[in-house]
Amino acid sequence: MWESENESVRGRDYANGVLSSSKHGVKTDGFELRGQSWYVATDIPSDLQVQVGDVNFHLHKYPLLSRSGKINRLIYESHDPDLNKIALEDLPGGPEAFELAAKFCYGIAVDLTAGNISGLRCAAEYLEMTEDLEEGNLIFKTEAFLSYVVLSSWRDSILVLKSCEKLSPWAENLQIVRRCSESIAWKACANPKGIKWAYTGRPTKVSSPKWNDLKDSSPSRNQPVPPDWWFEDVSILRIDHFVRVITAIKVKGMRFELIGASIMHYAAKWLPGLIKDGQGQGDDTSISSNSNSSGSSSWKGGLHMIVAGTKDDTPSIQSKDQRMIIESLISIIPPQKDSVSCSFLLRLLRMANMLKVAPALVTELEKRVGMQFEQATLADLLIPSYNKSETLYDVDLVQRLLEHFLVQEQTESSSPSRQSFTDKHMYEGAQRGNNPNAKMRVARLVDSYLTEVSRDRNLSLTKFQVLAEALPESARTCDDGLYRAIDSYLKAHPTLSEHERKRLCRVMDCQKLSIDACMHAAQNERLPLRVVVQVLFSEQVKISNALANTTLKDPAETQYQPLIPNRKTLLEGTPQSFQEGWVAAKKDINTLKFELESVKTKYLVLQNDMENLQRQFDKMSKQKQTSAWTSGWKKLSKLTKMTTVENQDIGPQISTTAEQTRKAPRRWRNSIS
Repeated sequence: MWESENESVRGRDYANGVLSSSKHGVKTDGFELRGQSWYVATDIPSDLQVQVGDVNFHLHKYPLLSRSGKINRLIYESHDPDLNKIALEDLPGGPEAFELAAKFCYGIAVDLTAGNISGLRCAAEYLEMTEDLEEGNLIFKTEAFLSYVVLSSWRDSILVLKSCEKLSPWAENLQIVRRCSESIAWKACANPKGIKWAYTGRPTKVSSPKWNDLKDSSPSRNQPVPPDWWFEDVSILRIDHFVRVITAIKVKGMRFELIGASIMHYAAKWLPGLIKDGQGQGDDTSISSNSNSSGSSSWKGGLHMIVAGTKDDTPSIQSKDQRMIIESLISIIPPQKDSVSCSFLLRLLRMANMLKVAPALVTELEKRVGMQFEQATLADLLIPSYNKSETLYDVDLVQRLLEHFLVQEQTESSSPSRQSFTDKHMYEGAQRGNNPNAKMRVARLVDSYLTEVSRDRNLSLTKFQVLAEALPESARTCDDGLYRAIDSYLKAHPTLSEHERKRLCRVMDCQKLSIDACMHAAQNERLPLRVVVQVLFSEQVKISNALANTTLKDPAETQYQPLIPNRKTLLEGTPQSFQEGWVAAKKDINTLKFELESVKTKYLVLQNDMENLQRQFDKMSKQKQTSAWTSGWKKLSKLTKMTTVENQDIGPQISTTAEQTRKAPRRWRNSIS
C-alpha cells in the first residue's frame, strides 16, 4: 500500500519535514547507542541520566531545561542541585519518542514522518515543551506538521490514526484521533471521480494488514475509482478508531449501503470464523494475534461506549477482543433495512451467542434479522445451542426471530402511512404486509428448518408444534414441507403415543398436500389411521372437483389442449424407470379409488339401514298411547284403587283367622254351582 511506516517526508513544504533548533548550548555530532543506553557524541561529560522504560539516556541538563517544563519542574521539586538521574516511566511514545525530543533539544535535525509524528506530539505535550520556554518549541512545530501535512493526506491520516493505538489517552485528549477521523471521513465521502491520491483498494483475497505486503494503487484515468475504494485502508484500524471513522462518515451523509458493506468487510477481516467455509482463516488468525499484541496490551483509552457483556471466569484475550469487535459493529450498523445482508447478521448473531455478548445488543441484532428474515438461508439458521440446552440447535432463537418477523409484518401492514413520517430508506422495499411472498418464503424456510432439527431426539413435541404453528395458515399454499418435517420427526421419535402423533399431525392441513405427498402419506405406517383417512378423502375430493371442472368446460374453450402433445413428448423423453414408476403410482391411485368407492358403498348401505330403523322407531312412538302395555297398566292401577277401598271398609275383619279365609271361597263356589 505505502512505502513503510518509517517513510520520510523529505521534500514537504513544511521545513522539508525536518525539525531543527538553531539554539543549543552543547555542540554534538549526534547520538550513539551503546547496548541499552544512548550517549551524546560530545567532549562534555553528561550530567543527567534520563530513564525511559528500559533505555537510559546520558544527556546534559541545560538543553533539556531550556525546552522542557516537565524536566525543569522535576529537578526543581527535588531540592537537590546535584540530582543527576530522573525516570520518565509513563512518557507516551516510549524511548523512540523521547530520543527524537532529545535530539530536537540539542538542535539535531529530526525527520518527521506519519509514523512518528503522533508519538512525538504526545511526548512534547508530556514534556511541556511549550512556547513559554522558547519560541518555535516542539509542540508548535509538531502541531503545525499535523495540521498542514498529515491531515491533507489520505495515507498519512490513516497511518497517524493507526499509530495512535498505543498513545491512549494522550492522542484522544490532544484531538489527534478526532481530527484524523474527520479527515478520513471527508476524503471517503468525496466524489470518486475527483480522487487523485493513492489508495489500496479492495483485494481479491482477504489479507492481513502487513505493511510490507501492501502496495499502492493509484487511480488511473482509464479505470474509474470504485465506490468502495476506501474499505481496505480503513479496515486496518483498531475497532474503536474504526467506529470513530464510520460515525464521522455517517454524519457526512454517505449511503447506508456503502457503510454496511464497509462494516461487513471489516468483520470478515477481523473476526475469524465469520466467513463461510473457513475462507481466510489463516489471515484472520494472524490479524487477531496482531491486534492482541499491538492493541490489547496498551488499550487504556479510546472509545468506551460499548455495553459490557457477560464476563467469563477466565476469558482469553482473543475472546475479549472479538466480543468488543462484535459489540462495536452491532452498535454502528445502519438502521436501514438491507444495509447489510441477512446472512451476515445471522453469522454475527452466531458469534455473539458463542462469545456471550451483552443481551441488549443480542436482542437488537435479533430484531435486525427479523426485519429481513425472508432473505435467510437454512445453513445460516442452523445455529448451535451455546446455553447448555438439551437440543442440538437453538430452536428458541429461531422462534424469537420468527416472532420479530411477524411483529414487523404486522406493524407495516397496520400503518402504511408510517413511511411519510420516517426515513424513506428505512422502509424502502420493505412493504411486505401487502405482499405475501415474504411470508411464503419464510414458511418454506421454517419447514426446511423443522425437517433438519426434527432429527434431534431431544427436541420436544411442544417446541416443534409451536414453531410450526407460528405462521398464519395463509403463509403456506402447500404443506408438503411441513409433512416432510412431521414424517422426519416421527422417524426420530418412534416412542410417541397415539395421542401425541395425532397432536403432531394437527399442524398439517391434509387438503394442502400434493399428489405425491398424498401417495406417500397413504402408505405411511407412522401416521395415525385417522390422518390417513383424511388424506384419502381430501384426495378424492380433489379428483372429483377436477373432473367436475373438466366436464363443465367447453372443449372449444379449453386452454390445456395445446399442452397435450407437449406432455406426450415430455413423457416419451423421460427415462423408462420414471415411466414405470409413474405407471405403478397410477395403479396405486386406482386401487385407492376402488377402496374408497367400496367404503362409500358400505356407508350408503349402513345409512339405509339406519333410516329403516329410524322409521320403525317413529311408528312405535306413535302407537305408544294404545299399546297393550298401556291398557294393562291402567287395569292394574284400577284394581289397586278398589283393593284400597275394600281394605278401608272391612278394616275390623282383617283379624279373622286363616280357616275363615279358606272357607270363604268354598262358599262362593258352592253358590255359583
